[in-house]
Amino acid sequence: MKIALIGAGNVATHLGKVLKEKGYEVCQVYSRTEQSAAALGTLLDCAYTTSLEDVTAEAELYIVSVKDAVLQDLIPVLVKRNPQALFVHTAGSMPQSVWEGHAVRYGVLYPMQTFSKQRPVDFAEVPFFVEACVADDLHLLKELASTLSPKVYEATSEQRRYLHIAAVFACNFTNHMYAVCAHLLSAQHLPFEAMLPLIDETARKVHHLSPVEAQTGPACRYDVNVIERHLEMLASEPELAAMYEQISKNIHNYTISKNQKP
Repeated sequence: MKIALIGAGNVATHLGKVLKEKGYEVCQVYSRTEQSAAALGTLLDCAYTTSLEDVTAEAELYIVSVKDAVLQDLIPVLVKRNPQALFVHTAGSMPQSVWEGHAVRYGVLYPMQTFSKQRPVDFAEVPFFVEACVADDLHLLKELASTLSPKVYEATSEQRRYLHIAAVFACNFTNHMYAVCAHLLSAQHLPFEAMLPLIDETARKVHHLSPVEAQTGPACRYDVNVIERHLEMLASEPELAAMYEQISKNIHNYTISKNQKP
């Protein structure tokens, strides 16, 4: 199967690498910028272009990994390159229906993971969620995804929207808390690495306990004395203080509601 990658960011880079490792022919990379297109094309030893009009018409599958804001504008031009091919996007928050009225065969190939170019990814641990407009293409996408990961699931666009927002809470918001943590420690000339054992154990616990069961800390029991002292310490940073107070209340209320017996 000849595959064209549309986009050369984090997702496209990791997908391109694993597809090549699994024996698929990535025949071309498209990106709006010369630097990123050339970098991924060189990595995958394939042609690259910065012009949608020059995207290959020979690919059987076009995997589109671009920003959501760009996707809808890109689709009409891209599909014209090979109207009979299969087109998929990799976005968690965009519906399959963005292809309607443009492509005949289309779907979604969503790898739910956080990707950074400088970090290797074990695709055996990456869940893929697939969707397609026709059964044969759904089967094809499931087969392709299954060569990359044993964790392949069907999910509708509506289900995937909730997967995406849940992932934002689990990943993006959590990482922002690490950034806040690093900021507070740095102000006191303390190393962020001191937090790594705590961070690692917190992540390990939810492999064995539910998140509600794993919750600890002053907000869980709503220790007012501790919470008020912390808010006083954050008085010079009102945005952090407001976030601390709101999250503490939410943790406490959520813990109570989940622990109440029916």
